[in-house]
Formats: sequence, structure tokens, C-alpha cells
Amino acid sequence: MTAVHKDNVTSEHFVVCALYKFVSLPDFEALRQPLLNVMEQNEVRGTLLIAAEGINGTVSAKREGIDNLLAWLDTQPNLDNIVTKESFDDECPFYRTKVKLKKEIVTMGVEGVDPLKVVGSYVKPNEWNALISDPEVILVDTRNDYEIEIGTFQNAVDPNTKTFREFPQWAKENLDPSKHKKVAMFCTGGIRCEKSTAYMKEQGFDEVYHLEGGILKYLEEVPKEETMWEGECFVFDNRVAVNHDLQKGSYDQCHACRMPITEEEKQKPEYMEGVSCHHCIDNVTDEQRARFAERQKQIELAQARGEGHIGNEAQAVLQQRKEAKKAQKNAQRNK
Repeated sequence: MTAVHKDNVTSEHFVVCALYKFVSLPDFEALRQPLLNVMEQNEVRGTLLIAAEGINGTVSAKREGIDNLLAWLDTQPNLDNIVTKESFDDECPFYRTKVKLKKEIVTMGVEGVDPLKVVGSYVKPNEWNALISDPEVILVDTRNDYEIEIGTFQNAVDPNTKTFREFPQWAKENLDPSKHKKVAMFCTGGIRCEKSTAYMKEQGFDEVYHLEGGILKYLEEVPKEETMWEGECFVFDNRVAVNHDLQKGSYDQCHACRMPITEEEKQKPEYMEGVSCHHCIDNVTDEQRARFAERQKQIELAQARGEGHIGNEAQAVLQQRKEAKKAQKNAQRNK
């Protein structure tokens, strides 16, 4: 997989499109199948989440496929003008095509938090540096610990949360409206901050700010020589992380625990491809290790045959095999 700079994109490259919109979708269940059909018809892979509060996800396809999907969404009630962020690659970073029905499009687990009613003040990427340079501003990274480990903004507070569900409790214990007068928050694409800033406003914080478009938009618009970003940005697809040019970064992923790992960490004795790494070696049972090893073996066998092991390609191959076996049985019967 080789990342592509936006200036060198052709019709053969894949667009990776992150999108979301908080909007009332009372009949969201009825949207699932038509949306899935449009994605499949246009060879769009990735996952979209839909709930009564809106839509969220990241998908990838050739330019025409993404444009067709967005055009279709634009015709649906309340789904026009969806927030999108794009990057590019020479391979599709997803294996499957999914549309999932959810209670929340980003799970915080706090009842009543509604970004449609109240949210923090949006700050454009080109105004972000000035805001977070203000000594009165406390800068909070709302992402999970493993995301923050590989990159964050200078002087950002790390809540050390494993999931977004833990953020409200951390905020209750560590942030005080009477002490922290100005709070700036950021996340990968902006959606978690829609929820976190709404929550903070409801907790009585007055000046709450939110990086519009998230880290990805900042990396797209702010020149490297002016950046206050340090490291790489974790993304939830096969690229694992992107650098300041929004190209695939230097990290791989342990396929047992999904944690980002470097080439250097892959040289550690705890690392076995597809089975374990130094992050998860002590948490993997013998049964899991055996199962992971068998899965890795099947992946390698499929690759040796030139077949996909996971996702749509694998399903197509399995179907071909079933049909071939059926044809073989029929041929034997007719002898």
C-alpha cells in the first residue's frame, strides 16, 4: 500500500473519505439497505454507522464511486452537506462493505448529550495554532491512549482513556469550570469533539473550543513549517496512521490486538505476525494464540494462491469454490 499525494491523484487511485453528520434520522433503520446497495453498486468499501442522531464512517473507492455515494446521500432527507475529509492511496484500505445500525454514531454512553442542541465553538485549522498558544487555554486530546501514543499536538493533555466512554468520567475528575476557563479539544476527524464539547457545555464550561474537521483537516490545511502537530495520526483502517502529508505513515498493526507497532517493535521476541506483540503477549491465552496462528496460516495460504482472505474478495472466492465443488459433484453424478 502506497500513499498518494493529492497533487498526483489519478482516476486509478482510491479516495479514502471520512464523513459524518449529526442530524435527526427518525427512520434510520429504513436507510440501511438502500445505502448498502449504493455502496456495493459503486464498489465502495468501509463501514458507515447510522443512528437516530446521524451518520458516521470512513469509506474508500475510486473517485467515481465516492462521488456517486455522496451524490446519493445528498438526495436523502437531512443528509445533504455532509462533512467530509479525503486522502488518497493506491490500494483500498478496507476489506468489507458494511452499514451498521447503532444507538449512537460515536459512543460516549451519556444520555441526553445532543450536539444538535449545544456544541463548542468551531475553530478553523488556520486559527488553531493561535488558540492553543494562549497560556489560558487547556488543550485536551479526546482520543484513546493508543492513538495519542503515536502523535498529538504540542502540550496537549492525555486523558489516558481506553475508550471514548471513559472520557466523561475523566473530565468530571480533572476539569473544573471555575478553574479551566478556556478548554480546547480535538480528535481525528471532529466527530468525537461534537459529543465531548456538547458534554462540556452541559457541565457548565463556558468557553469550549473544537478543532473544525479534526486533526485530518489540520494536516491538510496547515503547512509543515507552521505545524504544532507532533508525530503521526492514527486512522481506523489498514493504513494504521498517516503523516503530515496525509500519506501512510511508518506504523503497522498487530492483527491480534489491533495496536499500532513500529518496524523496530516487530523485531522484539514477543512479536509473531498475526499472533501477538509486546502490547498483548501477556493477555493472549494459549487457545487464542493457536486460533490466531491458524488464521495467519490461512491468510498466507490465500496470499500464495493470489486470493483475498478477508472481506468481499474472500466471499467471492468462497462462492466460486462452492460453485466449482457443486459442478464437480454434478459432473461425477452424470458420468
